Amino acid sequence: MFDKVLIANRGEIALRIIRACKELGLKTVAVYSEADRDALHVRFADEDVCIGPPQPGLSYLDTKRIIAAAEVTNASAIHPGYGFLAENADFAEICESCDLVFIGPTPDQIRQLGDKVKAKELMRKAGVPVTPGSDGIVSIFDEAAEIAKGIGYPVIVKAVAGGGGKGMRVCRDLAELERGFHLASTEAGNAFGNPDLYLEKFIIGPHHVEFQIIGDQHGNFFHFGERDCSIQRRHQKLIEETPSPLMTPDLRRRMGEAAINGAKIVGYRGVGTVEFLVDADLNFFFMEMNTRIQVEHPVTEEAYEVDLVKDQIRVAMGENLSYRQEDLIPKWATIECRINAEDVEKDFRPTPGRLDALHVPGGPGVRVDRAVYTGYTIPPYYDSMIAKLIVRARTREQALIKTRHALEEFIVEGVPTTIPFHREIFQHPDFIAGNYDIAFLETRFRNSEPEKPKTVDEAKTST
Repeated sequence: MFDKVLIANRGEIALRIIRACKELGLKTVAVYSEADRDALHVRFADEDVCIGPPQPGLSYLDTKRIIAAAEVTNASAIHPGYGFLAENADFAEICESCDLVFIGPTPDQIRQLGDKVKAKELMRKAGVPVTPGSDGIVSIFDEAAEIAKGIGYPVIVKAVAGGGGKGMRVCRDLAELERGFHLASTEAGNAFGNPDLYLEKFIIGPHHVEFQIIGDQHGNFFHFGERDCSIQRRHQKLIEETPSPLMTPDLRRRMGEAAINGAKIVGYRGVGTVEFLVDADLNFFFMEMNTRIQVEHPVTEEAYEVDLVKDQIRVAMGENLSYRQEDLIPKWATIECRINAEDVEKDFRPTPGRLDALHVPGGPGVRVDRAVYTGYTIPPYYDSMIAKLIVRARTREQALIKTRHALEEFIVEGVPTTIPFHREIFQHPDFIAGNYDIAFLETRFRNSEPEKPKTVDEAKTST
């Protein structure tokens, strides 16, 4: 269906896609900004095109320049990776109008699932549990106050077009709701060009558990189990693992079926992630669906011994997926740490700069996805993530030990990184015990007298 893929992204995900394309016998085109002239994805692609200055809006987010690059190189498909244009329905539509295969869902699927309110409506129709809250957009504060009174505090207001924690406020009483409602609306308008909000009951102390799904063009749908993404800062993930320490076989079956039902209701095409909140009593609630490959996809790849990026490309080529759901069980305990160029002691402030030295860990069951090297200068214009450390072992206990050793071997000099922070987390007794939730960093990490919620074993016993 196509033989040359333009990769509309940068960094480690661009390299990851290049590798998958080469294994499938496909030619690749890298696009890059002037800041990425010396980037590895430029070096390893078959062809490359400079698409503008460092600022994302003038390069990686400029649809006209990307389409022009595809046309001049005779590319027949575009892979958007994650971030940038990956969940942009208009861009997917432009690709189709230019006879370019967009490696991802259809524009209509992106629109339906990208709108948080519409997505919740679809999930209700599919029988997927959703968090109690507004039935649609909440236009004015008085309406939000009335809904909050009905479902009870705390509540959370969220941007309809949100992501990455922007346009989101937790409100514990009426006064906080009034402030949070207006602040979230302003932030959403600035970040996404859409100030609309919706409101939900805030689930206290949940795990953030997402299910990896895939659907092809022939009506086949499968899930590859869960990833626990509860270790977060400012609603952005730092550590992911599978199996989740919260999971039971019955819960995995029910959540997996719910995720597939959610994908089926729109005839979903390609890879996607259905995200849930799971409370201490193992009740789960739909949160959102991401219509792209995720940063943390290697966790699933290692645990299930699959190649999700190659599968994503095969689906776009019209191939028929040949899995059997009963065969898709996790073979390994897998953990991923995002290594960011950030100063943890200064509220995770990004720290661009030159890498004076770099040594990455290795050995059986240790994978490092990166696009940096000694002497590379991390630009200030893009995401602060510089690498992903992925470790797999037969048990969670063994994976924790292996991750600790790998973090000790991981050396980055020249800029502050989150490596020392990860080392500290992997020594924390609550994390080691699997006794954590999405508020772990704010409420219990570095807290000498933590107020512990119900443990994982207690939660399993009570259900």
